[in-house]
Formats: sequence, C-alpha cells, structure tokens
Amino acid sequence: MQNSLNQVYLRGRVAGNPAFSHESHGIETYSFFLAIKRLSGAEDMIRVLASGALLEAKPCRDGQPIEVEGSLRSFNNKSNVGSRLIITVLAREIGEGDEPDENQVSLSGTLCKPPIYRKTPLGREICDLILAVNRSYGRADYLPCIAWGAGARRCAACNVGDLLTLEGRIQSREYIKLVDNAQVRKTAFEVSVSQVVMGEV
Repeated sequence: MQNSLNQVYLRGRVAGNPAFSHESHGIETYSFFLAIKRLSGAEDMIRVLASGALLEAKPCRDGQPIEVEGSLRSFNNKSNVGSRLIITVLAREIGEGDEPDENQVSLSGTLCKPPIYRKTPLGREICDLILAVNRSYGRADYLPCIAWGAGARRCAACNVGDLLTLEGRIQSREYIKLVDNAQVRKTAFEVSVSQVVMGEV
C-alpha cells in the first residue's frame, strides 16, 4: 500500500501540561493541547500526542511556546463519551516556537465517502469530505475536511475513490448536540481546506 502525504506543522502555546494517554508496544504516549491563534484572533485547540522519549528530550509545560512537526491521526473512540472520531497530531519533532503562530496541513489520500455539498443561510458554499490517508504499515487515517467557495464546488464534483491532495489548517469547532433531550456542547476537529488538487502533486 502506497504511503500518502500527511504532514503537519504547528506553532502555538501549550495549553496544560502533558498527561499520560496510553502505552503501545512498550512506548508511553502523552497528550496535550496546543492553542493556535487564527488571523481573526480566535484560537484553535489542537490535541497533540508525543512519546515519552520525545518529551524527555523536549520538555513541554503549560504556557510554553513550541512548534510541532508531525502527521494527522484519527482514532475510533470506543468509550461512548464525546466524539466517535478522535483527531490528533502525532508529533515527530518538537522545538522552540518563538515565531508567530502557524497551522499548516498537507494531505493526499482517497475520497472514501460521497462529498456533502451545501450552502449556509447566507449563501456561502461548503463541502464536507472524508479523506482516507494511508500509513506506511497497512492502516489508514480517516480525516474529516471542509472546503469553501470554489474549492467546495470542485470537491462536490469528485467521486468516491478519487485521489486528492489538500492544503489547509486544522480547526476546532464547537457545536451543540441534543442528547437525551438535553443540549450538550461538543467540539469537532477537521481540516479547513485552502487548496485542493486532483491527484498527487
């Protein structure tokens, strides 16, 4: 199975000290959130996973500015609490982040569900899509993406199985869901697409 493009570069501020997440194949993994400002001044809160060895070499503390290089990952949440699909950034490198905030994602993968095209009440065009991005060892990450305007129209014309290459940023978005007749505030994570190209680049 061909390994697809999956690159993430983030620069922001650590929001809370890293906490133990899980252990797999003898490797301890920790998680923390990275707060990244948009041009509008709003903040995206991006969940980052990092190995204990990486954090030992590059310690991260609450409020510390850092930069992260890695890849986007999806996991099925089997706890029945919160979102069914957990989107995180798996850190490969961590460094000092004294420059302005950055949030960049490059992906190439296969469209695995029919795109959903719609318009907002104000007439803005939106297209939701799920991109399957292969890993190097036979698994794939299923990543929700959202395109706007002309990009939304291009994505809406795509078919399941088409290969797409996307550029964009990770965004966190709060929404209200009705659970047992009660309103519950939830957070969705997705890639906001700025450029889309058919096929590989």
